Amino acid sequence: MPPLTVTGPTVQRGEEVLTPDSLAFVEDLQRAFGGRRDELLAARRTRRAEVARTGRLDFLAETAEVRAADWQVAAAPPDLLDRRVEITGPTERKMAINALNSGAKVWLADFEDANTPHWVNVVGGQVNLQDAVRRSIELTTDEGKEYRLRDPDRLPVILPRPRGWHLPEAHLTLDGKPVVGALVDFGLYFFHNARELLARGSGPYFYLPKLESHLEARLWNDVFTHAEQALGIEHGTIRATVLIETIPAAFEMEEILYELRDHCSGLNAGRWDYLFSIIKNLRDAPGDHTLPDRNAVTMNAPMMRAYCDLLVATCHRRGAFAMGGMAAFIPSRRDAAVNEAALAKVREDKTREAKQGFDGSWVAHPDLVPLCAQVFDELMPTPHQVSLRRDDVHVTADDLLDVAATPGERTMDGLRTNVEVGITYLAAWLGGNGAAAIHNLMEDAATAEISRSQIWQWAHSSAVLEGGTVVDRSLVERVVAEEYDALVAAGGPYAAHLSTARDLFLSTALDDEFADFLTLPAYQKVLEAGG
Repeated sequence: MPPLTVTGPTVQRGEEVLTPDSLAFVEDLQRAFGGRRDELLAARRTRRAEVARTGRLDFLAETAEVRAADWQVAAAPPDLLDRRVEITGPTERKMAINALNSGAKVWLADFEDANTPHWVNVVGGQVNLQDAVRRSIELTTDEGKEYRLRDPDRLPVILPRPRGWHLPEAHLTLDGKPVVGALVDFGLYFFHNARELLARGSGPYFYLPKLESHLEARLWNDVFTHAEQALGIEHGTIRATVLIETIPAAFEMEEILYELRDHCSGLNAGRWDYLFSIIKNLRDAPGDHTLPDRNAVTMNAPMMRAYCDLLVATCHRRGAFAMGGMAAFIPSRRDAAVNEAALAKVREDKTREAKQGFDGSWVAHPDLVPLCAQVFDELMPTPHQVSLRRDDVHVTADDLLDVAATPGERTMDGLRTNVEVGITYLAAWLGGNGAAAIHNLMEDAATAEISRSQIWQWAHSSAVLEGGTVVDRSLVERVVAEEYDALVAAGGPYAAHLSTARDLFLSTALDDEFADFLTLPAYQKVLEAGG
């Protein structure tokens, strides 16, 4: 059989990552599991079609025995016992060093929503992680500014997040087909770093994004077992934290933990992708499932509160960690009033999470690490609160699907914000930046997905804005034209990509055939441009 083929452009130090042995390892993973991944993506489409027909999801009857049985996930390794503050961000070199110097307990090193799949990011990110694992990562910029690890002996635990199952890696092909992006990200990191991590008293730990079923979790578990056997590493060495960021997965939390029980450390409440998933899955289902403005949907909305309560209760019942959501605020160096108001909201949000029973939470910026740590230090004096059993939680399917009870209005300002943020973020994404600072918020692919999917739902359901304006195609096209002109006039580092970003946003926000993921057509544009 022909071997794996590499077609990507040359990346500095790429030969250290794309070695014959590591590529053979990735090839083995693709041959063993690529077909099952394809079948599971097809199963997603079947399930979504049923949701469109019925407007319903429910807990699975066929797995009731798993939910009723007495079992626990594997005990956490020592360096994952305290996760009160986790910082997220791409594997870009400067941001990696800043994350490692942040004082957080964990760094989520992102190959997914805060990254872009430009080949230089895929391979360069692996180079950066190899250096981070070995405590040798440093950077001197063209301007002469130096970035170094301040205390190499006290760094966050590294948890890479590979791409979701849906994303291909077009620069690696096998038998003429792209390799699964998730297997590339996982395989290269595990092959090059697993033994080094173990020698340093840690281990190969991961975040797993966008799962939609326990069968997808089973696939990851089988990948882990296969990889451990291939490298002669003890079964159960790999540990994963699964993001519950799709509405189907919310109905299978226990089953996901069960499938990964030898390799699992917890679940995370991925709030932004979760909102996107609600819109995507219920966008054309019977009944009214339209949400108010994105910024009006808080974690106190009934359906979001139910989702978080269920996650905490499920995790603690099974001995797993429950990780809270993202604080996306980026502190301003110039506007103290903006900071004061935003930091008060961050504190309120982290206080809610700690009191709700979460064992830690996420921040997007190093300046938020002390605030998050302070809240959890005050309310969670022990390393975690897994012993806090939420026996008061009784969440039903109706609770999770109660979109109509979400308070807030749909407004013209909300529509404009969706358009501006969507186009601005897409331009940055096409330029190779998956974590874009927009209006003092760290926007990533998940928030861009909310922006365009919400407009799709509003336009296709003729939603009415506050004041009586009906959302239709002509209104959206007019707003897009106005916001695009304003962005062009403002310029900026990604101005050259604005035209393509506008066209992508329009098509994914208005075309009758809904694109499952914004990043799929965007990736095609990257490939066409040679990225």
